[in-house]
Amino acid sequence: MRIDIITVLPELIKSPFEASILKRATEKGLVEVHFHNLRDYATNKYRQIDDYQFGGGAGMVMMIEPIDKCISKLKAERDYDEIIYLTPDGETLNQGIANALSLKKNLMMLCGHYKGVDQRVRDQFITKEISIGDYVLSGGELGAAVLSDAIIRLLPGVLNDETSALTDSFQDDLLAPPVYTRPADYKGLKVPEILLSGHTQKIEQWREQQAHERTADRRPDLLSSDSDEN
Repeated sequence: MRIDIITVLPELIKSPFEASILKRATEKGLVEVHFHNLRDYATNKYRQIDDYQFGGGAGMVMMIEPIDKCISKLKAERDYDEIIYLTPDGETLNQGIANALSLKKNLMMLCGHYKGVDQRVRDQFITKEISIGDYVLSGGELGAAVLSDAIIRLLPGVLNDETSALTDSFQDDLLAPPVYTRPADYKGLKVPEILLSGHTQKIEQWREQQAHERTADRRPDLLSSDSDEN
């Protein structure tokens, strides 16, 4: 997989890819992540990429020309499965979206700033708009890092135990059950006996029950949406 990220702050977004799982994925050659500084495509000596919005109002708007130049250059080099714009008014990121995008070969991400991008960018170039939540950040870089992490960890070979991702929260519209590790008794706080029994089938039944109970308590909307589909 290849991910191209267009940003005005490449130094902000690079660090998450230089550690942990994301670093291991790139070192293994399982993913390539490239950062493109939008100011390199500016049209004047001040490297300007934003301007006042037509009609007045507070806040600057990212200009279409530098974005067009950058996207067009990248598209001339390869075909992209999706060109994603990170924006608060996009589709809210969920596990299903991450699963689907993990099957793609080439992804491009555009990080917004200020009051956003000229609407013509969204109309002409963007194929998918994604939000990581109902709040506003100072830019799309952190959103792009979150989205990339959610995608990359699903690629075969990235996790040491590939089955781990299949039991994550939201994979089956349930929250993950509680987990424990050694010691089995810590200052009187004991691990549930069923987990020490060695009875695989009963342990799985317990985990499924716990997942349902936790979901019903913390995210009942997940269960209601599931019942609506049936």
